[in-house]
Amino acid sequence: MDADLRRDAGEIIKRSIASVLPDEAVRSALSDARLEGRLHVIAIGKAAWQMASAAMDILGSRVSGGFIATKHGHSQGELPPLRIIEAGHPVPDEGSFEAGRAGLEYASSLTADDTLVFLVSGGASAIFELPLVPEEELSDITRQLLACGADIREMNLIRKRLSAVKGGKFAKACGDARISQIVLSDVLGDDLETIASAPAHPDSSVCAQAFGVVEKYGLKLSERALELLAVETPKELSNVTTLITGSVRVLAQAAKEACEGLGYETVILTDDLRCEAKDAGRMLGELARQKCAEGARSMAFIAAGETVVKLRGDGLGGRNQEIALSAAELIDGLPAAVFSVGSDGTDGPTDAAGGYVDGESLGEMKALGIDPAEVLARNDSYHALEAIGGLIKTGPTGTNVNDAAVLLIRG
Repeated sequence: MDADLRRDAGEIIKRSIASVLPDEAVRSALSDARLEGRLHVIAIGKAAWQMASAAMDILGSRVSGGFIATKHGHSQGELPPLRIIEAGHPVPDEGSFEAGRAGLEYASSLTADDTLVFLVSGGASAIFELPLVPEEELSDITRQLLACGADIREMNLIRKRLSAVKGGKFAKACGDARISQIVLSDVLGDDLETIASAPAHPDSSVCAQAFGVVEKYGLKLSERALELLAVETPKELSNVTTLITGSVRVLAQAAKEACEGLGYETVILTDDLRCEAKDAGRMLGELARQKCAEGARSMAFIAAGETVVKLRGDGLGGRNQEIALSAAELIDGLPAAVFSVGSDGTDGPTDAAGGYVDGESLGEMKALGIDPAEVLARNDSYHALEAIGGLIKTGPTGTNVNDAAVLLIRG
C-alpha cells in the first residue's frame, strides 16, 4: 500500500466530513427562527443525535420534551428531556416501529399552542416508520427494493404508501401545531419529497407511479399492500416551514478544498453521481490510466452522489467499497489511489465507511489468492479490502450527506 497516498486520503476524508457536520447550521437556523408557544424537539435519521444536541444548545430549558430516533450505535449519550430510540437501517426493525409509534403519539398530544422543531436527516426512511402492512412484509419489501437496485425515489414511491408516517402523514397528524423543519439533505438535488420519505412535506407523486415501480422490478406484494398503493398521499400541508441545510454539493466542495490544500490540482467531476457502484469505480480507474499516460501532474478528481449496488451474491460490502474495489485492476501499477466514503460513517450493512485501493492493491490481493472480479460477483468487497488494509473506518460521524469518491494521482 502506498503510505503517502493513504495518508492523503485519510486527511481528505477527515476535512470533508468536518465541513458537513450539522452543528453550526442547526444553531444558526434556530437562532434566526421565530419559535412560539411550547417547544418540542423530534430528531430522526442517522444525524439525529448531532442535530438534536445542537438544537438543545440553543433552546435549552425551553424544550418541553420530544425524542431522538437514530441508527443503532449512532447515539452519543443522553440529552434530557429527549428520549433516545435506536433503530434499524437500511431495513426497519422494532426500534423503527417504536419510533413511528412514538411520533404519532406525540403528534396527537400537540395543539395550536405548540411548536415542534423537527430535525430530519438521511436514513430516517428506515429509522422512523410505522407500517400499514405487517412488519415482516415491510421488511421483505424493503429487502426486495434494495436487492433489485431501485433508486431512492423509486423506493420512496412504495414506502410512503405503506407507511402511517411518510409522505406528509406525520405532519398531518400534528393537526394545528406549528412545525419548524430543519433538513440535512442526503438526496441529490435536495428534493424534499424524497428526503426521509417526507414525513413533513406534501407528496406530489401519484399512485400510478408506485404501480410502475412494482411492474418495473417485478416486486412481490400482498393484496393489502397493493390496495395501499392505490391510496393517495397528502398534497398540501399548511403547518410546516422548512429549511434545508447541508448537501452533497457542500461535501464535494469541501473535498476539493482538502485536495487542493494537499497540493493536488482538483476537478469536481459531478456532485450528482447516479449509477452502479462498479461503473463509478471503473470510470475513475479509466480516468487514472488516461491521465497517467499523459504524464499528469498531481491531480484529484471527485465524484460525489449516491450509487447503487445490485445484489447478485451473498457477500458483505457496500457501494463505496465496491467503487474502490472496482478500480483496483485498472490502477494497478500506477501512482494513483481511488477511495470512496459514506459521509455518515457507514457503508451498507458493515462497520466500514468505505474503501481504499491504490496501485499496489491488486498485487497484494493476488498474493493472498483474492480475485477482485470474483469477489465483486459475490458482493463481498468488505472481506477483500479488509485483507489488504483497504477498509476505511470512521465510526458514526454525526452527519449524512451522501458519498464522495476521489481519484488521487501523484505526479
